[in-house]
Amino acid sequence: MVSDFDPTGILSDDLLARIRDRAAAHDRDNTFPEQDLAELADAGYLSILVPRELGGAGLSLADASVLQQRLAGAAPATALAINMHLVWTGVAKVLADRGIHDLRFVQEGAAAGEVFAFGISEAGNDLVLFGSDTDAAPQADGSYAFTGTKIFTSLSPVWTQLGLHGLDTTSADGPQMVYAFVPRTEEAEGRIAVRDDWDTLGMRGTQSRTTGLRGAIAPADRVVRRIAPGPNPDPIVFGIFGVFEILLASVYTGIARRALDLAVETAGTRRSKKTGLTYSQDPDIRWRIADMALAYHALPPELASISRDIDETADHGGRWFSLLSGVKHRAVTMAKAVVDDAILVSGGSSYFSSSELSRLYRDVLAGLFHPSDPESAHATVASAWLGPVRS
Repeated sequence: MVSDFDPTGILSDDLLARIRDRAAAHDRDNTFPEQDLAELADAGYLSILVPRELGGAGLSLADASVLQQRLAGAAPATALAINMHLVWTGVAKVLADRGIHDLRFVQEGAAAGEVFAFGISEAGNDLVLFGSDTDAAPQADGSYAFTGTKIFTSLSPVWTQLGLHGLDTTSADGPQMVYAFVPRTEEAEGRIAVRDDWDTLGMRGTQSRTTGLRGAIAPADRVVRRIAPGPNPDPIVFGIFGVFEILLASVYTGIARRALDLAVETAGTRRSKKTGLTYSQDPDIRWRIADMALAYHALPPELASISRDIDETADHGGRWFSLLSGVKHRAVTMAKAVVDDAILVSGGSSYFSSSELSRLYRDVLAGLFHPSDPESAHATVASAWLGPVRS
């Protein structure tokens, strides 16, 4: 099925040009792209996955993937930061498409200008969605108090709602994983402390700072799930994992496309002293760029296919997690290889920090640290094909 979706209707060339022009300064100065966020909000980007009847654009996850690829080609850090907000609106859509409206407040909030952050990552917690080191303490009124430390909290300077998880070990049916949303107003009460500690190799504009929770309260009506820890078929686990992996893969696929475009542009202008011809006529350069294109071309259609399957509530059963971790892994490894080759095509000028390729080289490395990491992806795919490891 061919989509008639036009991404320029939301992300115009002029808007992307302005975002691209600001990206280098945010990387250099280690600052959050406030103006990018403001312009994207004005364009309705924060509610692209919210239904039209709730004030959003009513786009599909497949459409959002295309937009994130396009945005990442202009400013990877801006795209990665926005990703974390889109994950929650995407999860709300996945649940609603399956008749579950527990996250309607996320959709309504996004349409009203709320910015949702993703508070799942914890240092050393390789269980990710299946466990948490954050304590979730039940309160008498049905709310929960969260105490722990979340890392890589993108959008730290601007988020208004933090979607997070923690472990309830004190209830009669415990332990239970608790998924909830904590408002930023808890910071004023001293129950949230956002550290100004984001000084990284790349993706600096995301400002994914560490967030300390000191009994931060998620109101009872913002406690959206209590489920058993460990692998769980609950739709919220599928929704978070599915949307997270697809949108991450989209960002890194967008980086690859930008690196490929820059390599082609450079090959058309760089001229060999030896032959007098542009590098686009050099057989080795032509082979290298062809190899980059061959690797890149596989990802956009795969992303479109998997995204569409989620949109259309296809049932891949136990294969879902291998498909999702696989596409994220392939996108990241492909993007890193394409950026590496683009630097070789472009020559020594790309080694200067002022080069866009130099920034892409640093930004693309962040993909290695997002779940699913290479070890997890391979273990998941091996189990899908070979069955679980016998104990």
